[in-house]
Amino acid sequence: MIITRKRLLRRTFLKGMGTAIALPMLDAMTPAMALVDGTNGKTAVRLSFVYVPNGIVMKDWTPLATGKDFEFTRILKPLEGFRKDLLVLSGLDDQNGNALGDGPGDHARAGASFLSGVHCKKTAGADIRAGVSADQIAAQAIGAKTRLPSIELGCEDSRTVGNCDSGYSCAYTNSISWRTPTAPMPPEVNPRQAFERLFGTADLSLDVETRARRTEYRKSILDMVREDTQKLVKTLGPADRRKVDEYLFAIREIEKRIEGSEKENRQVTPLVEKPAGIPPTFAEYAKLMYDLQVVAFQADLTRVATLMIGREGSMRVYPEIDIPDPHHPLTHHRNNADWIEKVTLINRFHIELFAYFLNKLKSTADGDGTLLDHSMILYGSGLSDGNRHIHENLPILLAGHGDGSLNMGQHIVYKQGTPITNLYLTLLDRLGVRPEKIGDSRGKVEHLADL
Repeated sequence: MIITRKRLLRRTFLKGMGTAIALPMLDAMTPAMALVDGTNGKTAVRLSFVYVPNGIVMKDWTPLATGKDFEFTRILKPLEGFRKDLLVLSGLDDQNGNALGDGPGDHARAGASFLSGVHCKKTAGADIRAGVSADQIAAQAIGAKTRLPSIELGCEDSRTVGNCDSGYSCAYTNSISWRTPTAPMPPEVNPRQAFERLFGTADLSLDVETRARRTEYRKSILDMVREDTQKLVKTLGPADRRKVDEYLFAIREIEKRIEGSEKENRQVTPLVEKPAGIPPTFAEYAKLMYDLQVVAFQADLTRVATLMIGREGSMRVYPEIDIPDPHHPLTHHRNNADWIEKVTLINRFHIELFAYFLNKLKSTADGDGTLLDHSMILYGSGLSDGNRHIHENLPILLAGHGDGSLNMGQHIVYKQGTPITNLYLTLLDRLGVRPEKIGDSRGKVEHLADL
């Protein structure tokens, strides 16, 4: 732990027994931040992409009115309490998700092109090729400021090799994040492993014996840094002590939920193959992954994240909302009213979980505001109509205020043919990252700040 003239550096860690825990933004850090990275105390902006598969029932997604007086639709209704914190964006396209002469494979192309704007090569072999994704362009530019350049999370396990969609590699359906055109960033679907990556060790190359010992005893990382914690809190004011206490409590709650899930998975034979540490219900699973993002942002471990709620072509079932049918086949409803209703309920369920994420961000203090104030969270899918595999007029939400750089609370409809990569170019500009292009981008979008 580094304390200089009673001022804490932003990268102060609690350390002990091979473990290091970064701290959230504290009042005691503000004077030191400008000395460390030249920020003049300005709070960092975070960027997150949440991806949902298989498209949306658009008639129950898209508001009828534009501007500030739009009504929340049936699917979006759980977000009504966040009206002033989000934008509904219509009219954005992913043209490179279309066949363009390559025939079937829309799910693979939807996932691979969503953040890159690049038409992926049709292959089921090792010669995959897509494009660098927007999240990784951001990570490569600002990742050196944090312990992890980015974190990629997912809620559905699947292989990344072989044929997953009409001659397209599984790498395309299972990864929306691409570090290079030939190097996807597969999401981490095991909460325990994601937790260990974020908080487990000061040295990610910790020897196997030490890792095995930690696995056997499952000792809380908070116990390992207890002595350092006690030294730290004595130097802090009341407000900072409360922030540290709330933050460490959140970490311990995540630990408990992971440990509980591991015990349940050892006692119950799951219906589908799952790695240890995944909760038995999807809602618990998604909330746990959302919470990992919150604490990662809170501690400034990373400023860039992606979360795949499911892989493209997902066959997940949702018994907790009385839908035992696999998701993907339901989306090919052929106008069957019962199937459309089930897809609508799945879409709304996903939004309810996203509302949980936004609420956690909004209730977490960060500098002179909250994490939601200092974040840009994009939620969407690479397909609009899953029945017809449409890649135009995508279902897109943008939440958070970007540290005051975004003017929220509207439904905006963009001109037909506007690439969604134009939006990414605009968001990265808010981070101070300014690539010439992202995939098929043609410029920035309007109306995000000048409403």
